[in-house]
Amino acid sequence: MTSPALLSADHVGYSYRGGSPALTDVSLAVHAGDNVALVGESGAGKTTLLRLLLGLTTPTTGTIQYAGSPLTRRNLRDYRRAVQAVFQDPYSSLDPRHRVGRIVAEPLRGLGLGTDPARVAAALDAVGLPADATTRYPHEFSGGQRQRIAIARAIVCNPGVLLADEPVSALDLTTRVRIVDLLASLCADRALTILLVSHDLGVVAELCSHTAVLEHGRIVEQGPTSTILGSPSHPYTRRLLQSVPRL
Repeated sequence: MTSPALLSADHVGYSYRGGSPALTDVSLAVHAGDNVALVGESGAGKTTLLRLLLGLTTPTTGTIQYAGSPLTRRNLRDYRRAVQAVFQDPYSSLDPRHRVGRIVAEPLRGLGLGTDPARVAAALDAVGLPADATTRYPHEFSGGQRQRIAIARAIVCNPGVLLADEPVSALDLTTRVRIVDLLASLCADRALTILLVSHDLGVVAELCSHTAVLEHGRIVEQGPTSTILGSPSHPYTRRLLQSVPRL
C-alpha cells in the first residue's frame, strides 16, 4: 500500500472575490524525501498555491491535506508545526527590531513550545551560524547570512516540510550555491522535504526530483525533474525552458 503524501493539493481551485480563477483543478503531491519544484512565469498562480499550502487561505474548491488528513482550523496548529516556510527576501522577512535569538524562537512561541535556547542554538548551528548570533540584530549580517537565519527559524520546530519561495533569487551567485548546498544537506540530515518555488532551473535540478509546471493557474505538466527539463512534452514548458535563467 502506498503511504499518503506528506502534503497535497487535491483538485484545488481558488478565485479572488470578483475576479477570474487564479487556480483551477490543481493536484500536487509531496511525498517524504521527494523534493518538488513548482515552476512557471509570474502570474501563473504559484504564490496563490503557496498561500493555500501554508493554510493562509482556504481553497474555493478541493482540499489541502497533510499526511492524508484535510487541513482544517482544528488541526491548523499541528500543521504549522509540520510545515514551515522560507521566503524570497532575507532583508524584509526578518524583523529588524529583534535580536536573532528572538527571531529564530518565533515559531516555538507561536506553537506554545516555549523559547528553548538549546533548540535555537541547534538550529543556528545547523545552518552554519555561531551561537553568539542570538545576541545580534539582522542588519549585522550579510544577505546570505540573513537567509540562513530565516532557514534556522523555519527548522527550529523540526518540520517535515519546508515551503521555499524563491529562497536564493535575491542573493549573488556564489551565495546562491552555498544556500542550495545548505538546503540539500538539511534534507539529508533532518529528513526534511522541500516544496520549492523557483525560476532558476539550475536550483530546481540540484534540489528537486519532481517538477510541476504551472500556467495560468493550471498544472500543464509534472513528473521527474530529469524528464521535465530534458524532454518536456508541453509547449509552455518548452518556452519556459528557453526563457528562464540557469544557475
